[in-house]
Amino acid sequence: NLVILDRIDNPAAIAELKAINPKVTISFYPYDVTTPLSETTKLLNTIFAQLKTVDVLINGAGILDDHQIERTIAVNFTGLVNTTTAILDFWDKRKGGPGGVICNIGSVTGFNAIYQVPVYSASKAAVVSFTQSIA
Repeated sequence: NLVILDRIDNPAAIAELKAINPKVTISFYPYDVTTPLSETTKLLNTIFAQLKTVDVLINGAGILDDHQIERTIAVNFTGLVNTTTAILDFWDKRKGGPGGVICNIGSVTGFNAIYQVPVYSASKAAVVSFTQSIA
């Protein structure tokens, strides 16, 4: 199973993925990472009810637009934190969950900021710090 959560529904891309391996079931759910934690939890409830388990979460949403400070931080960092926090409740082994793997997509600017995009660099540094903290 492959579950794709994205703002943009792209049936052609999903068909292309299905053609690569027809044995894989691919599901799409509309999702904006800037949605509140409660909405993310509702969506994950739906997904887990259908699939019973999810093994890997890839947090790959990101934008580079230092002119949109709040949006850059909301997409690059807050959304990643909310999505991670929401899935941890489902995975928590202390609560009988199965565990899972989280892959947070960062940027080299999270380690070495560049002056041209300070907000983007800071948001990716936050991703690095958050990921190291929960590891």
